[in-house]
Order: sequence, then C-alpha cells, then structure tokens
Amino acid sequence: MNVVLIKKVQIISPEYNSSSSPLDVLIKNGIIEKIGQNINVDADTIFEEEGLSLSIGWTDIGVQVCDPGYEHREDLHTVSMAAAAGGFTTIACQPNTNPCIHSKSEVQYVQRNTGDAIVDILPIGAVSENCAGKDITEMYDMHKAGAIAFSDGDQPIQDSGLMMRALQYVKTINGIIINQPFNSSIAQNGQMNEGFMSTTLGMRGIPHIAEDLMVQRDIYLAEYTASRLHLSNVSTTEAVRLIRIAKQKGIKVTASVPIINLILTDSVLERFETNYKVSPPLRHQEDIDALLKGLSDGTIDFINSNHTPLDEEDKKKEFTYAKFGVIGLQTTFPLLNTYLKQFQLKEVINFLAYQPRKIFGIDIPKIVEGEIANLTLFNPKIEWTMQRENIQSKSKNTPFIGKRFKGKIKAVFNKKQSIFF
Repeated sequence: MNVVLIKKVQIISPEYNSSSSPLDVLIKNGIIEKIGQNINVDADTIFEEEGLSLSIGWTDIGVQVCDPGYEHREDLHTVSMAAAAGGFTTIACQPNTNPCIHSKSEVQYVQRNTGDAIVDILPIGAVSENCAGKDITEMYDMHKAGAIAFSDGDQPIQDSGLMMRALQYVKTINGIIINQPFNSSIAQNGQMNEGFMSTTLGMRGIPHIAEDLMVQRDIYLAEYTASRLHLSNVSTTEAVRLIRIAKQKGIKVTASVPIINLILTDSVLERFETNYKVSPPLRHQEDIDALLKGLSDGTIDFINSNHTPLDEEDKKKEFTYAKFGVIGLQTTFPLLNTYLKQFQLKEVINFLAYQPRKIFGIDIPKIVEGEIANLTLFNPKIEWTMQRENIQSKSKNTPFIGKRFKGKIKAVFNKKQSIFF
C-alpha cells in the first residue's frame, strides 16, 4: 500500500476558502482518503514544511513533444517527466511531428504510447495535411479518436480560405481551432522584434503588424463562421486590444500567452544569446504591460509554457541561423511566482489549472475525499537554482540555467501514480 500524508497544506481550490486554515491530506493508493485537521497515520511518505500549497494538477496547451520523428529532441517519456517536474499532470501536444498528427492513426499513436505515463498527453490534430497549409484534414475522425482541438502548431495558418473552412468544419462538433497569429509574408526572414534593438543589432525585425493583422483576420473569420477560435502565443499590445473588443462583441475567441513573453523584453538580445530567440519574439515593455492587463481583466485566458525542444546544434549557431524556441515546462511556475508578484496564488492556479481545462473541455478534478488524486503539491516560498542536471527534457535550450527562482514543485499525483521532487 502506498500511503502519502501531506501535513498543514494550503488547499487552493473552489471547494475551500482561501483564507481557511491549512489542512492535512491523506492519499492511499492514489485515492484521496481523508482531508482534515491533525491526521496521524503511518505513511510511506510525509510532506511537512512551512508554505506547502496544493491544487488540482496543472494543464499546458501546445507542447512540442517531438515524438514520433524527432525523438532526439524529446520523446513521450521525457516530455512527461519534464511536465511532471513543472507541476503539470496534463499537456496537449502540438501536431508538428513526423508524421504529423493529421489522421486518427497518429492520434491513436499518442494514446497508445502514453497510457501508462503519469501525465495525461492529449493530441491536438492538424488542420491541414502535414501541417502544410493546403489540404484540410479529416478532423471529425480525429475528434472521434480523441483529438481535443485542431491546429497547425508552429506553422500558422496563412490561407484565409483554409482557416474559414476549418472553423466551419469544427462548428458541427463544437470543436476549436488554435492558431498562432503570424503573417509570414510580412515578417519574412525576421529574427527578432522590430524596433530600436533590432536596428541597433542590424537584425531584420518582426513587426507587430505581422501578428496584429492575423489576429484581426482570425477574429473576423470566427465572427463570420460563429465558430470557436483560440489565439495562442499572443504577444502585442494591439492583439490584446483586438481580442478584448472581440470578447465584448460576444465572438467565440480565447487567447493565451507564453510565460517568457510576460517576463523579458527584446533588450536581453543585445549579446545575441540564441536561447532568447523565441516565437513569438520578445517584445517591448509596453507589450508586456498590455499582456498583463489582459490577463488581469480576462482578455487573455491563460498562460502556457510554449515548450519547444531543440537540438544543441540548432542553438549554437550565429543568431540569424539559430532556430526559434525554448523549453519551458519546468520554468513556467517558477517564472510566474518569482517575477509576476501582482497575481495572487489563486489567480496563478486559475491560469495554469482551471482556464485551460474549461476552454478545451478537459475534466476538472476535485480535491475531495474519495476522488482519484490529480494534484500538484508545491511550495511557493522555497528558493532554488536551476541546474542543467535538473532538466528532465532531452533538450537543454533554455536561458535560465544558473538562475535563482522562488517556487518549487514538490510532487504530482495522477492516475494512481505519484512522483516526488
């Protein structure tokens, strides 16, 4: 029998008042057996330290898992371990594998190979065959097989007709199309945010309008089709304004922002550090301010990791030739907790746990006696330094090695399994 006792933990959940006293939680064989004061039993593992907090397991939408086809960057096992180490018990994986997740066979591949993992890995089906932006896929078949949404992932949908047909297609199943707003013809060969820093460094810039135009187009199409649209990885002031107006009009649009775009501006690129080369690019402080306001007023619905594993040689190049992307599963909460102190802990948990599940129709666990434990145990008060050996991903493309954080994951529980950190 596996018995875990968590002592004096603050439970962050709608079932409990945030001002209530800490409680003890007893978990036996993956089931929440008892919640109360002063539980004293023999346990295999006991967590007891000042500052412990407990919530339902966190959820990340839009993770690059790289399996099949790019397993040297990441595979289904390592992405599961990285997610768990970051506090996530559920992730939704992008379709940009080889082959792409563009039929029910690939959806079933993910399901067959992740059933025993502690982290639920949910497939996002491709909108177009091979994510090439031309021929539409059989989204209904993928939906029946278990795809939770549809996207071309890191290949933004450029063709307006394809985007419109996709929105019309999924309307019949109350599905949702995810698109990262990026007009590649405007931002052609851009390397970083267009502005003072790109001019100073002599780099071709990615203008805000490349995102803003695509946001406006997608909102128009969502309004025309009366279908559901999720704009992922938004990064500009104007994008936030357009989404706010769309929501006020009742258009079925939601949005998310990568954690790194809430923390850093393009000024960090002055030394050409390629691990800061991400998509969407790091913008200006006024963009960060707009994004934070959007989170506060509900314009932006949640925060995601934008986890993108890459080969070491893909980053150890001249800046112009390096690829875009950073791993982020293990640093999402630490970055949030360390730098965005304007958000209360219950708001952070809402961004990481509840909002993604609500939007994408993923079951929301409860922290009540008798339920299977789907939980994240963490301590927002612990300080720690990220070391290369701590990284669970196969790829190590992150600028945060050696950085000091506040907020540590202690354990995750899911599917009657547990991992302690």
